[in-house]
Amino acid sequence: MELVTLTIDGIQVEVPAGTTVLEAAKKAGIRIPTLCYLKDINQIGACRMCVVDTGARALQASCVLPVSPNMVVKTNTPQVREARKVILELLLSNHEKKCLTCTRSQNCELQALCKELGVDDTDMFEGSMNEYEVDDLSPSIVRDNNKCILCRRCVAVCNNVQKIGVIGARDRGFKSTIGPAWNMKLNETACINCGQCINVCPVGALREKDSTDNVWKLLEDKSKHVIVQPAPAVRAALGEEFGMPMGTPCTGKLAAALRRLGFEKVFDTDFGADLTIMEEATELLDRMNNGGVLPMITSCSPGWIKYCETYYPEFIPNLSSCKSPHEMEGAIIKSYYADKMGWDKKDVKVVSVMPCTAKKFEAKRPELSGTGEPDVDEVITTRELARMIKMAGIDFMKLADEDFDDMLGSSTGAAVIFGATGGVMEAALRTAYEVVTGKTLENVNFNAVRGVEGVKEATVKVGDIDVSVAVASSTGCASQLLDSVKSGEKKYHFIEIMGCPGGCVNGGGQPIVSATVRGDCDIRAERAKALYIEDENKPIRKSHENPDVKKLYDEFLGKPNSHKAHELLHTTYVKRPKYQD
Repeated sequence: MELVTLTIDGIQVEVPAGTTVLEAAKKAGIRIPTLCYLKDINQIGACRMCVVDTGARALQASCVLPVSPNMVVKTNTPQVREARKVILELLLSNHEKKCLTCTRSQNCELQALCKELGVDDTDMFEGSMNEYEVDDLSPSIVRDNNKCILCRRCVAVCNNVQKIGVIGARDRGFKSTIGPAWNMKLNETACINCGQCINVCPVGALREKDSTDNVWKLLEDKSKHVIVQPAPAVRAALGEEFGMPMGTPCTGKLAAALRRLGFEKVFDTDFGADLTIMEEATELLDRMNNGGVLPMITSCSPGWIKYCETYYPEFIPNLSSCKSPHEMEGAIIKSYYADKMGWDKKDVKVVSVMPCTAKKFEAKRPELSGTGEPDVDEVITTRELARMIKMAGIDFMKLADEDFDDMLGSSTGAAVIFGATGGVMEAALRTAYEVVTGKTLENVNFNAVRGVEGVKEATVKVGDIDVSVAVASSTGCASQLLDSVKSGEKKYHFIEIMGCPGGCVNGGGQPIVSATVRGDCDIRAERAKALYIEDENKPIRKSHENPDVKKLYDEFLGKPNSHKAHELLHTTYVKRPKYQD
């Protein structure tokens, strides 16, 4: 490997050839401010915040400037500092400065840089300001170009990571905007509602469709039985909103906070995950033994499902017919549990706390109403729950740990790892192995399907059968995997796909972290650790051993994939157009 030596602010540093000045400075312990830069995703030098002095006639953007031998770089001269301040002032001159009411207040990279660089005169460049209509017609995502700074991070993640490309730069000069082609609204495009664009936006130009007012109204309606269920990945990230280190599980505090908010019952979507494994493992074995469509593809990610329905409709027969865990649990709450409690199902309202903005879209699908009522009435993200907790004046960090409510709150270690890429696959294999062999699986960890790689493959011995499996996370990696199946290059029995990179732990509704934090650690791996820790600590780690799931089948469903199970726990899919007429 060829190494290059250069000097940055008087510090000599040696880095591989091809390294950018920005990366070299980081190695030397020098932080250069950025806005448009996003490691491995958006390195285009558009915002110019990262300019440095190299002795050239003009300052240069360090994020795209490769190092050269004996280069001398200065990152903190008066000229550099003044250039950065002017850039911020120019951005602010066409930026809606309603910071107090912005969802990103105090977690805004533009706001933070203004404070850091001492920019306090927001009227330095007075003149025209563009005004745009807020696009809030999507069930999941709100676009507000009045706050957009044209960094193109959202464009990069949509194009380069998710490989969807429904947004891009439009028009030129002062009239430049980011959005769908032909001034379409987001809901008129093939957007899959994944929310990855929200996660990478440095300001408040993108946010989730807020459902907290609807949930508050439900909680105030004493004629309703309002039940809440949080997804596995929520407990791996909610603590970040209250200052806990990334990767710290906060399951007990999560349950306690939900109870303080006034929910009548606090159940755990992990129960629904265990139920999903019972249905899905049975479906997989039936397909393998009886000539069903293979490979079977798991269907827990609504962003991925919509992507498949839109871009790969030929794979719809391959999709598992199982609903996602929170939809299954919603159906059981409104049937089995409501009957047990003597409640009218019309008076039972289910709120799901999800790491995913696409779940808001999923909850509105007409196919997901197994009882004649929507399986889930409202979906809020991890971020929305954090806002509700703060609004209620609950001191999250002082809450004592509490358990979920009985019957639909019990779960296994297999369920909690659903939030990490490969987790659904691993959970299914734990059950499938014991169902097929009749033997006890001593080592339940399937390390071959763990990790944050975009595509993972493995062959797992299940009795006398070699089961070929694959795991993909992000729709960009999903397309790569499906193309290899279509061409005949790859053959699998079972495929797990998550719509977001790294799975639900990195979902579009999770706490937003800055580009700096993203560059310093892999948030996918850090949050996944919390789930694997909880899995290791669970007394039961296989879904089919969950005693309450067994009771549900004995008392109500009969057996996995029974007629009643299909009525309540399974669904259908539709081919979708890429653009609305």
